[in-house]
Amino acid sequence: MGKNGLDTSGDIVLRNHAVADQDIYGRDDIEGEEDENTVRGNWTNKKEYLLSMIGMAVGLGNVWRFPYLAYKNGGGAFLIPYFIMLICLGIPLYFLETALGQFCSQGPINTWSAVPLLQGVGMAGVIGNVMVSIYYGVILAYTVYYLFASFQYPLPWTNFLDDVNCTSPPHGTHYVCTLYFVLVVNVTSMSVSNWTREHGSCPTSNITTSSTEQYWDQVVLQRSSGLGETGTIVWQLALCLLLSIIIIAAVLVKGIKSSGKVVYFTATFPYVVLTILLIRGVTLEGAKDGIDFYIGSKSNLTKLAEIEVWRDAATQIFYSLSVGFGGVTALSSYNKFQNNLVVDTFLICIINCATSIFAGFAIFSILGYMAHIYGIPIDQVTKEGFGLAFIVYPAALANLPISPLWSILFFLMLFTLGLDSQFAGIELITTCLHDAFPKYIEKKRALISIVTCAFMFLLGLPCVTQAGIYWVTLMDHFVAGWVVLVIGFLEVFGIFYVYGGHRFIKDIEMMIGSKGVWFWLYWRLCWYFLTPCVTLIILVLSLAMSIPPTYGTVEYPAWGLALGWCMAVFCIVMIPATALYKLAGVQGSFRKRLGLLCSPSEDWHPYLEVHRGERYSQEL
Repeated sequence: MGKNGLDTSGDIVLRNHAVADQDIYGRDDIEGEEDENTVRGNWTNKKEYLLSMIGMAVGLGNVWRFPYLAYKNGGGAFLIPYFIMLICLGIPLYFLETALGQFCSQGPINTWSAVPLLQGVGMAGVIGNVMVSIYYGVILAYTVYYLFASFQYPLPWTNFLDDVNCTSPPHGTHYVCTLYFVLVVNVTSMSVSNWTREHGSCPTSNITTSSTEQYWDQVVLQRSSGLGETGTIVWQLALCLLLSIIIIAAVLVKGIKSSGKVVYFTATFPYVVLTILLIRGVTLEGAKDGIDFYIGSKSNLTKLAEIEVWRDAATQIFYSLSVGFGGVTALSSYNKFQNNLVVDTFLICIINCATSIFAGFAIFSILGYMAHIYGIPIDQVTKEGFGLAFIVYPAALANLPISPLWSILFFLMLFTLGLDSQFAGIELITTCLHDAFPKYIEKKRALISIVTCAFMFLLGLPCVTQAGIYWVTLMDHFVAGWVVLVIGFLEVFGIFYVYGGHRFIKDIEMMIGSKGVWFWLYWRLCWYFLTPCVTLIILVLSLAMSIPPTYGTVEYPAWGLALGWCMAVFCIVMIPATALYKLAGVQGSFRKRLGLLCSPSEDWHPYLEVHRGERYSQEL
């Protein structure tokens, strides 16, 4: 063992035996141990790596997307396709991306030196990550706004109601405006009708907006009539966006060395809040009905016969585990070479999926209480995404005693959930820049992080205009959808059918030690057959079943939809464009050039020479 903790014996067998003796945290879980890779750096310890990966995977989608998909697709029955997709897609892809990054200690672009022809796959993922990070930062700004607004009593959205959207009641009736809907009370017969607002304003009907929805539309977003009406920058949101960017830049000023310390709080705090919300929620009247609606006695097994259910399960796995866009590869590239990535993969994937299920109980227990006190069906208070996080749930929290406390906890939880994912998104960009220009950036990491964050702030400004929510919805629909499926399919195809599955397994065994045939049976079955086939099927279904995005009842103009398709195509077009560029830069016949670019380049090997062993030393 050398001075810097390196195995200088050069004997790969001894290193493999050392790996076998590690516990699940690995031998690199030693505070103060020097970096194995002094150029790029390593995680200070295994806990920081695991918390960072869990924080990246466990994001806002676990809280506001999974519970909605579960109730929509048969309740508890949805867990069947969900876990099948986890086994067939999620775990194999996550392990693949982790292994790629850890083996060569490079980001998602440089790892494709294994198959230079497909280096555009890595570029497509990075471009997609930039677009996702733009609107994800804006969502963080929404949570910051609500967090500050929660330090008021009563909560500002409890009594907010714009008279423009409240029509005059019919003769003999009057309105009782509540947090979520309006009661139309017939004074003569003393009868009460529940009118819930579906979409938009209602200048000519008895249905009107709730106070929470009006607060979201008119105070927070100051929403315009459509994508074509940009309006002005909403300065409150711009300041919230700036604050979140400043926090991110401060955390990433030293890269993983500083972010690894922050995740001790940001990755664990959401679990504390979810537990508190669940305990409070199950003690409320109507909580049982909410939980039953989510995953209990109302599970509908007949839903499993619907193709859409399986598509939703697959896309949620991609969305939740953050595979495809390069974040997994970037963060795992800072691992030590002999890190036990098999245990990491299962641990992170299982925790992520368990969190989604756990969050559903916390959310629907309180939604059940809300439905109970208003006397309306639960499906009328259940929404997806923004509607759940910024309209329905705030309205429910406002009905609880000490409502500002619950609101502060909820939005602080959303903020920390989003921060971890945004840390990974920005770190991915700086990692790729460092890999591309190591000599120029090595000692300027802080400056690069600050400049990157400033650039992301400027790109996010159009999304905090009065038409900002339409841009956020547009990017979320087109960039975070089928694009990641294309990337995932090409990752598996490129590594196992072009680079060679057997060769890649040998690469992994250099890190974790030699394994028997039975160990690789599951992985081979997934990588060679299940994962690419299922991904391709889901991709085709997603494109075939695609419907134009809308925001409420507001439809997008044709030019807006065309722009959305252009964003998606811009990501994907990097793949053939890069391949053509590579082919043009090589001499010889087309067949010779193709064969050369489908073979590993001289840069494909473990980063440190001490880890290359005889296998890669001979190849070099």
